[in-house]
Amino acid sequence: MAARPLIAIPARFAESTSATGSSAIVVAESLVESLWLAGAEPLVVYPVTGSDWNTRFATFAGIVLPGGGDISPATYGQELASAEVYGVNELQDQTDFEIARWALNAGLPLLAICRGCQLVNVALGGTLVQHMDDDHRDHMHQITVDEPEQLGLDSAQVYSSCYHHQAIDRLGEGLEVIARSADGVVEAVRIPSKGWAYGIQWHPEHTAVENPDQLAVLKKFVAECSRN
Repeated sequence: MAARPLIAIPARFAESTSATGSSAIVVAESLVESLWLAGAEPLVVYPVTGSDWNTRFATFAGIVLPGGGDISPATYGQELASAEVYGVNELQDQTDFEIARWALNAGLPLLAICRGCQLVNVALGGTLVQHMDDDHRDHMHQITVDEPEQLGLDSAQVYSSCYHHQAIDRLGEGLEVIARSADGVVEAVRIPSKGWAYGIQWHPEHTAVENPDQLAVLKKFVAECSRN
């Protein structure tokens, strides 16, 4: 039996959790569980800026940039314009930018989910809508995908779970929109890289256990990681 490909998930900072009673680094259980079901060996990576990423990621076959708090508007040249912006963490932003840029330069397979998708857009010079008029928090809807096979899907229509109040505004350099929701929001992008790299605004891990289409997206990513 082939070994599971080792997947890096940068941890998220939390001010407190009931389990620790203090600040913590966390990752969504549903994401870890779904990647495991898709055939991966997920491993949480501690966020430290200025790392030697060549060394730290030497044994990894792929990277998932997960969801999380908002990215500082300063990183895309804007002043704070909405009281809805939350969870901004400078260290989190800096580390995620470093990891995203390293992965794209190295050609390591990259799946950027929700915040991760937005962050890659900003890393490539794009901007974000700081707060959507009709946000997609706790939102289930149909998404239309161009070239669905690139995400492991059999159909151009996929019913997906979203949890975001921000969205891609100006597209980053080289990004190609491959999916939108009925209200026109960018839901997936092809990311310019030497390896397989996509950003998706929705959360496949929310429903991957019961929805084969969502698990298929993660299986596609894991299959690409197994090629390394």
